[in-house]
Amino acid sequence: MGFNLRNRSFLTLQDFDPRDIRYLLDLASELKRSKAAGTEHPRLKGKNVALIFEKSSTRTRCAFEVAMHDQGGHVTYLDAAGSHIGRTESLKDTARVLGRLFDGIEYRGFHQAAVEELARFSHVPIWNGLTDESHPTQILADLLTMGEFGERPLHELSFCYLGDARFNMGSSLLIGGTKMGMDVRIAAPSALQPPDTLVSEMRELAKRTGARITIETDPLKAVAGADFLYTDVWVSMGEPDEVWKQRIDQLLPYRVTSALMHATGKPRTRFMHCLPSFHNLDTEVGRQLHQQYGLAEGEVTDEVFESDASVVFTQAENRMHTIKAVLVATLA
Repeated sequence: MGFNLRNRSFLTLQDFDPRDIRYLLDLASELKRSKAAGTEHPRLKGKNVALIFEKSSTRTRCAFEVAMHDQGGHVTYLDAAGSHIGRTESLKDTARVLGRLFDGIEYRGFHQAAVEELARFSHVPIWNGLTDESHPTQILADLLTMGEFGERPLHELSFCYLGDARFNMGSSLLIGGTKMGMDVRIAAPSALQPPDTLVSEMRELAKRTGARITIETDPLKAVAGADFLYTDVWVSMGEPDEVWKQRIDQLLPYRVTSALMHATGKPRTRFMHCLPSFHNLDTEVGRQLHQQYGLAEGEVTDEVFESDASVVFTQAENRMHTIKAVLVATLA
């Protein structure tokens, strides 16, 4: 069948063909059903994994920990202050140590080169929990969510990502959607669109998968007919606070509002977000944006975020089910 993923690392969706991704989505659905039914069979007893977090996280950390515990395995959490990584011990040396102690390693940090170096020297499966360039476990959860709410096969569905599309979310959604033959739209200012090299590569891939790719500066044109509207915070982790003013000026027209949801022309269009989101004044950052720029809502209005069209918390839950599928497929 070509679905033997044992001992494979999960660094980027570009390393997996559509059949592999479909297998992981099907496995995630199976695991989700069995957990809900109370019939889940632990397949990772005796397995130990390390979770390296150079960037903090809520969903990624909890998803890996719960997934591993559900499957009978154990985790060790290492944050930026809890290890010697990068300060007194190189990543290469760390990989060679941890690879002898653990059955697999998750890494969430800054550079894609770091997770690739772990994979090169650890000799155990490495899973990318997020880098500046790639967020593959998030995209698996997104594809599972679209499949659950889209009411049609993935290749018949369309989604539009709105915002800064230069980094991990815009690029990874473009890759994942193209791999699955979807109608992929990116709505972003010219300066914030995905790299030309990636777009060209995905257009070539689309000839084989049947995907449709649209890169558009006009958000109203981009969302027409879309089944899902997807956005993310306007300033990514690690970027300085000073870029907020520039990013607000660039991206305010791409904020997901009720009017933009209506502009799809589809009454059942759903809203997606990888979280966290600045949709009200309930966070420190949200209050700071309001104080400095008079902005009560960020990339999405509270009306949309809290509406029945919003599936963001199913997305968040699906992080765990899809990460569990990756763990089982690569370790069990």
